[in-house]
Amino acid sequence: MNRPRPPSAAPRRVRGLVPFRLVPLSLALLGLASVLFVLRRPLMMSAPARMAGRWHGCLDTFNGVVLMTLVTLPLAALVAWALACWRRAAADGSAWRTSLAEVGMVHGTVPFVWLTMMPGSGAGTVPGRLSLVPLRDLPTMGLLGITGNLLVFAALGFFAPTRFAALASVPRVLALGAGCSVLVEAAQYVLRLDRVSSVDDVLVNATGAVLAGLASRRWWRTTAKTPSHGPGPARAATG
Repeated sequence: MNRPRPPSAAPRRVRGLVPFRLVPLSLALLGLASVLFVLRRPLMMSAPARMAGRWHGCLDTFNGVVLMTLVTLPLAALVAWALACWRRAAADGSAWRTSLAEVGMVHGTVPFVWLTMMPGSGAGTVPGRLSLVPLRDLPTMGLLGITGNLLVFAALGFFAPTRFAALASVPRVLALGAGCSVLVEAAQYVLRLDRVSSVDDVLVNATGAVLAGLASRRWWRTTAKTPSHGPGPARAATG
């Protein structure tokens, strides 16, 4: 006599997935709250000038760029939602993951690259400077400088392997972060932005990308395995 399967098994599994899906959102909100707490004074100093219509400094000062990045967060969320709806209409099972990864890569990387490309007071007149000895500039960066360099390509390292299965490995995330950092440092030197193009910046940028990639590994590892699911049964059927 066949015994029916208990009906409560499936609901338990679904209920167990709900808190897990809330983990990325909770971490994002916690990170945003931490950034706002640390930068509350500079942001409060910049906000009145923006509200008064004095927009000079929004894109050429650190405080202005950070403020504009936070202000455009709702727009980024709206774009991610629109992309996800469009993909769901096309029966894409990973619509939300793909859309969030694409928007997150852009919104989390462009402001930091913009900050690193801001010209100094001697831009155009001071020749480019190189520092190619590893770890020589690291002690002079300070905690704020090291933290900033870790964050430059952190969003790229976090979201890129989630979006592109070809990047879903630690060496490839490292190569992606290092390659992008080399391009930025080379641009600083060629454009004579009155900045020092340092190999230590490349090392710290790449490290930040890898650390962020490891933080999202639970999601991009499954993405990397997705293409291998299809051919398996086909080979078994033909064998």
